Amino acid sequence: MFDAEYSNQATKFLKKCDKETIKRFIDKIEKLKEDPFPTDIKRVINRKEKIFRIRVGDYRIQYSVIYEKNLIFISEIEKRPRAY
Repeated sequence: MFDAEYSNQATKFLKKCDKETIKRFIDKIEKLKEDPFPTDIKRVINRKEKIFRIRVGDYRIQYSVIYEKNLIFISEIEKRPRAY
């Protein structure tokens, strides 16, 4: 099982959201901690690092997996048009 760490942007975004939306994000992140590569993820292209995205309604969670630290780093959470 992996741990999750959030960037400053992701933390700020979550603080602005309502409780129901935050619960949806946390549920999805908890599932990612168990399986960081579910079938509905996609790799973000045009990035040097291996960054993946997963869909949560109209929002996208971008994350990377750091195997050395057994960590999922949530780099960005945004609405669909601004996510890329």
